[in-house]
Amino acid sequence: MPLNNGKHIIAVIEGKRCSVVEDNVTEERKNFLVSLLNFNGYEVKVEKNKEGLYLVGVTDVTFNPVIEVYKRRLKTPSGHKVTPAYWLQRSMAETEKEVNYWLK
Repeated sequence: MPLNNGKHIIAVIEGKRCSVVEDNVTEERKNFLVSLLNFNGYEVKVEKNKEGLYLVGVTDVTFNPVIEVYKRRLKTPSGHKVTPAYWLQRSMAETEKEVNYWLK
């Protein structure tokens, strides 16, 4: 689910209502999201689908990845703010210069 989607989807994962972070993700992407969200204090739930891909959610039903990333509320394990490029794993440089959309 790309960051520009913006939809807030609720699903039941492992018997708990969860805010869906991303759906149909690979195991590598799932591992990245789980570690990042756990580090930021969220309880993460994961469900594998028939195609072998994963549904990742958090038990905080108010969580919206678009808002959390663009408001710079999430941190990397080294303490830097999560940028959209870091979230999408396009640039794993944690010291990447923070570019705000309103400055472009």
